[in-house]
Amino acid sequence: MTLQKKATIVSTSVAAFLTLIKLAIGITSGSVAVLASAIDSILDMFVSLFNYFAISNAEKPADKYFNYGRGKIEALASVIEGVIITISGLFLLYTAISKYFSDAVSTYLDISLIVMIISLFITIGLVAYLNAVAKKTNNMVIKADALHYKTDVWVNTAVLFSLIIVSITQYEIVDIIIGAGISLFIIYSAYELIEDGILVLLDRALDEEEAKKIELIFHNNEQINDFHDLKTRNVADNNYVDVHLVFDCIITLMAAHKISDKIEEKIRLIDKSKNWIINIHMDPYDDSEINNQENCIIRSQN
Repeated sequence: MTLQKKATIVSTSVAAFLTLIKLAIGITSGSVAVLASAIDSILDMFVSLFNYFAISNAEKPADKYFNYGRGKIEALASVIEGVIITISGLFLLYTAISKYFSDAVSTYLDISLIVMIISLFITIGLVAYLNAVAKKTNNMVIKADALHYKTDVWVNTAVLFSLIIVSITQYEIVDIIIGAGISLFIIYSAYELIEDGILVLLDRALDEEEAKKIELIFHNNEQINDFHDLKTRNVADNNYVDVHLVFDCIITLMAAHKISDKIEEKIRLIDKSKNWIINIHMDPYDDSEINNQENCIIRSQN
């Protein structure tokens, strides 16, 4: 079993445990803040479980139906996760507003405090673990999961603060404000997940710094006359590069192929953690313009 799969199992198990204790206390106490955290944990559990299946499918090799593999399922999982988080945030906002108009009172504050303290430390430990796995694997789903649970740290901290204030002052409005604030924070945190996932699905180019490094490799190679139609994208752990390289029109195919191989090796050194899929089209002239065949360049070959 891969490290990223193990990470999703760990996060699912932790979320299931936190769901049970938070939901029991949240319903019993009537605290919007605790209930908000409980519902968030329920979603955490289902999202982490979904992430396991997403990673399992993304790791499958390319076949006759999916020639480029299933890497984009990770981006799809990120979008779905972001949408689910947004919906949960809207529901929590509704719950907070409902409590304001119903004048409900929180109970069992002492037990709620203990539960939220335990939850906070467990979540901090989980975030540290997921960040370590994300750093080793560079997996988009695990990064999204780590970001999600990082927001939970702030959620648990806010809930804990709310319970302390309510237990001291008996001001239920604090619980309502904190609960509403958490819901808005959850909605905001989901935006980045949705955006990143959509951009990958739309084949966003590699970042500008990496693209410039690739272009610099072309410019620094004196055996290339020019290049054009450079296209890049990223899917999961794969970076794709397509480019047309313009050689002398009398160069042999073998020589051009050897030069292209060396260029590919240099591109792969830009980020060794990625799997680079590079497709180089070797041109004897610049075919980016119509009727450009006459612009055949012949230089002395060494």
